Amino acid sequence: MTIAPNRQFRPLPVPSVTVGGYWGDWQEAVCDHTAAILLDRCVAAGMLDQINPDVPSPGIVIPILHWLGTPQMFWDSDLGKSIETIAYSLYRKPNPELEARADAIIDMYEKLQDPDGYLSSFFQRIKPEWKWTNLRDFHELYCAGHMIEGAVAYYQATGKRKFLDVMSRMADYCVKKFGRGPGQVRGYCGHEEIELALVRLARVTGKQDYMDLAKFFVDERGQEPHFFIEEALAQNRDPKGVQKNTLEYNQSHLPVREQTKVVGHAVRAMYLYSAMADLATEYNDDSLTSALETLWADLTQKQMYITGGIGPAEANEGFTDYYDLPNDTAYAETCASVGLVFWASRMLGRGPNRRYADTMEQALYNGAITGLSTDGKTFFYDNPLESTGKHHRWTWHPCPCCPPNIARLVTSLGSYIYAVADDEVAVHLYAESEARIDLANGAKFTLTQHTNYPWSGNIDIRVEPETAARFAVSLRIPAWAHGAKLAVNGEAQDIATATTDGYVRIEREWKKGDTISLDLPLEPRTLRAHPSVRHDAGRVAVMRGPLVYCLEGIDNGAGLNSILLQRGLGQSQTATIPNLRGAIAIDIPVLRETAENWGDDLYSDKAPATEPEKARLVPYHLWDNREPGEMLVWLRQS
Repeated sequence: MTIAPNRQFRPLPVPSVTVGGYWGDWQEAVCDHTAAILLDRCVAAGMLDQINPDVPSPGIVIPILHWLGTPQMFWDSDLGKSIETIAYSLYRKPNPELEARADAIIDMYEKLQDPDGYLSSFFQRIKPEWKWTNLRDFHELYCAGHMIEGAVAYYQATGKRKFLDVMSRMADYCVKKFGRGPGQVRGYCGHEEIELALVRLARVTGKQDYMDLAKFFVDERGQEPHFFIEEALAQNRDPKGVQKNTLEYNQSHLPVREQTKVVGHAVRAMYLYSAMADLATEYNDDSLTSALETLWADLTQKQMYITGGIGPAEANEGFTDYYDLPNDTAYAETCASVGLVFWASRMLGRGPNRRYADTMEQALYNGAITGLSTDGKTFFYDNPLESTGKHHRWTWHPCPCCPPNIARLVTSLGSYIYAVADDEVAVHLYAESEARIDLANGAKFTLTQHTNYPWSGNIDIRVEPETAARFAVSLRIPAWAHGAKLAVNGEAQDIATATTDGYVRIEREWKKGDTISLDLPLEPRTLRAHPSVRHDAGRVAVMRGPLVYCLEGIDNGAGLNSILLQRGLGQSQTATIPNLRGAIAIDIPVLRETAENWGDDLYSDKAPATEPEKARLVPYHLWDNREPGEMLVWLRQS
């Protein structure tokens, strides 16, 4: 990657982009169902009793666990993400009742806040004696981060400042408390999140103190003497930790610029790297960018599922060994793929680069959105790539981090489609949408995409400046899109000669009515895993465009591992799947092993008989939306 020191790309605010088509349907589901469901289930869990200063303290509702804390400590984060989801849903579809419920929660937080700005309901209402005693495990700053993100979103979507002012006071409190000055704490959070939230707060308020505090938290992480060890000894705790016995778990084992391997808890890692990428953009910090490029290669070349899922192990909700990517036991937490989307989008802050945007799309369409049902009512926490039929979506979870995380991503998707620099707009994702853009060079224009992507690869873009203006439009050409075609105002363009880092940059004076036409071929293709991934040896996966496909029992019956894919997909056909929003299936001739003439022997020297069949593959992210049953991504070959 060639770093351009002064070329900074930042996402468009969510209210600047209206989304339709494929992603519009997902946003409608969140607006109509998920946003209210999040609040309903937070209320049912007792969360409002904890934050409401006008009712007695509920005490410990979820027991203290082996790591000395309780998921009850995270409740502020769940409400913060829920408010963020509500904010963006209100922008798309006004809902006075839902807005009033959010306002009531914000009023509680305002009333609960201490005079000095401190705000954390568990430590104010349940265990005040634990305040700031365990930054490694207790999530105080993590919760503040998610509440800051919710406050920024609520302000941007509704114009109401109350929550933004509340969380700015908390941020001001943190600016005074944390740092390298006399009397300040040289600490940071065990669960990263506050760092990227402070960047968002700085961008919307213009207050440099918040950006500098985010930089302090990132720069201080892993420095010696090690804060978490010192903190534990001061509190008479085992410095190895009760929850996890290694500093790799929370990525504090080394200063961030010295880290070369992606380790530990997957969501924490993604949030840290997201903040590092933001800061690399804001401070033009090549040292952070260089470290991130190393970590990016480590993750995407050795530790990532084909779905963009990351973190194969439930034990640490994170990473294990290189090429350890089991399918049926894959943890691949929804939040982790959401975090990968965050990180990838922020890696684009220093300029368009296909390797980041392609992975963002891969994780978005396969690893993240899989966590939400099409009706917006049920969820996946973990996302295996194979199931015997016992893995189903659930309505809630004792640690309900994933539902609001995927919901806020869906409702804020417009800010991931586009990013702007002083004289350029980059189109990172293709989606039916309208973006209203003001560039620093004075250009004001509307950019509209018309497309049925990802079901169709035809994308028509209309550029409508208020007055003729010169600027650049950069379009991603996905690595899989062999034979892509591009035209401007009907005139064919040579993609090969105009492409840098996988983007075609079209710089010209744009006039009203100018059009760009892009055609991305969506041919089904097979992929194989690296030979070191033992779980996928002898198997292939099928993709079409950005989508990973799978077999489901509802279409193919039981025993999916008996299906043998013949070499080549030349005889494949596509068809619309009934009742799945126009989703495209792939139908293909296969062989199926049968046990009809096998006999009773458990083992035999003969090969099983095979019969010709036709199998149907469906987009992986839509599995378990029709009927329960088996599922399989990696297919055997004949």
